[in-house]
Amino acid sequence: MVGHKFLNPRNDLAFKRIFGSEKNRDILIHFLNDILQLASPIRELTFLKTIQDPEIAPFRVSIVDVLCQDQDGQRFIIEMQLSHEKGFDRRALYYAARAYCSQRQRIDPSESTPSPAIYADLKNVYFIAITDFTPFPKKENWISRIALKDIETNELDIDAIQLIFLQLPLFHQELHQLRTIRQKWGYFLKHAEETTEEELIQIIGDDAIIQRAYDELSRFKWSEVELNDYESVEMKHAADQAVISAALEKGEKLGLEKGEKLGLEKGEKLGLEKGEKLGLEKGEKLGLEKGEQLGIARRNREIVEIMSKNGMSIEQISQITKLSLEQVIEILKEG
Repeated sequence: MVGHKFLNPRNDLAFKRIFGSEKNRDILIHFLNDILQLASPIRELTFLKTIQDPEIAPFRVSIVDVLCQDQDGQRFIIEMQLSHEKGFDRRALYYAARAYCSQRQRIDPSESTPSPAIYADLKNVYFIAITDFTPFPKKENWISRIALKDIETNELDIDAIQLIFLQLPLFHQELHQLRTIRQKWGYFLKHAEETTEEELIQIIGDDAIIQRAYDELSRFKWSEVELNDYESVEMKHAADQAVISAALEKGEKLGLEKGEKLGLEKGEKLGLEKGEKLGLEKGEKLGLEKGEQLGIARRNREIVEIMSKNGMSIEQISQITKLSLEQVIEILKEG
């Protein structure tokens, strides 16, 4: 909101400004050390080129928001995911494994058959996913750390690839309950834009890095152009959420109608209950998939029209939405 001093850290531009820029590299180092609590702390980080996927590139700048490597060669992938994505957990594992396997190419791309010593030199990869939804809703803690364990004994045998999920909806600490630096990061990620100056004093304490992170979110330190870009990203996310909500509502309605019809035809109470459940489940899935697919075009049209009304040029709209100039022009003509 305009009346708030601090911007939303979950916004793509704000997130990368805090955790993905050279000038704030120390903030990222502290964040990773605080969250991961590794036996050997991170002292240095080098930013690497983020992973690009051609299938999703038109809708996102990159698949991962931040990709970096520490002084020991360990890799860290940090992603902020705002909306539910089917198969997100498997995608996280896929990109972590991809980053792990890419080390082999760096070691010796000319060697066709790597020696065991080279495999022993492979470094750990950590995929840190900060989600504004709950990919694992049954978890009690907002931080989950997943690695390869022995199913029979529950022993951690292989920790070379680790997936760390920070599920913000499961973070419930209030301001007066903040005790640890982890909790302060959770509060920052979830409530920064609502924080007042008085509350900030209570949060910071002796944590200068948290102060730095909040400073980067002060709207008074953003130029007018940067704020316009920030608002465009916010509007795009709002439009995305509207499309998903509409698809869910349509799916629920369709499922309920089909379930009721099936149950009534059987004429039995058991048939009605099962029919409603079966129809609702299938309807939700069908409605969500079709709604999301059909909603992409509608979402793009709404976003383009909003940006155009706000005085943004065709080139700016194209750059932010990743639509071609021809697509933007066509949408504006139809409008």
